[in-house]
Amino acid sequence: MDTFQVHILAADKSFYEGPCVSLTIPTSDGEQGIWAHHSSMIAAVQPGTLRYQVPGQPVRSAAISPGMVKVEHNEVLVLVDSVERPEEIDEARARREADEAREALLQKKSRQEYQVAQATLARALNRLRVKARSVNN
Repeated sequence: MDTFQVHILAADKSFYEGPCVSLTIPTSDGEQGIWAHHSSMIAAVQPGTLRYQVPGQPVRSAAISPGMVKVEHNEVLVLVDSVERPEEIDEARARREADEAREALLQKKSRQEYQVAQATLARALNRLRVKARSVNN
């Protein structure tokens, strides 16, 4: 089975760097599946679930925040604000963040504060969705 090199980097850490069989990432154009020898591309990453498979292991998932992905010469670079494995997600904290963001959206705030609250809510809901899927699988 052909592989490609992947570098999944968050603002504060290197999440995974090594060989990969497949990678599925949420982009502004929908989910993009990447395999060995994929054509070159650059895309905006949306909050969602990243799925990747290391050779000889089952598919793994992670919650990711916005960023970008670049595919070139059988190498993939994923740069995002944050990335978390399901077991790293604190469900209670994510619920609190979602509740606080919902409350902030109800307040009369500036456009910038409203957009920050929307982004915070999207991130918290995504983290909860990824956590719930991992428990059910």
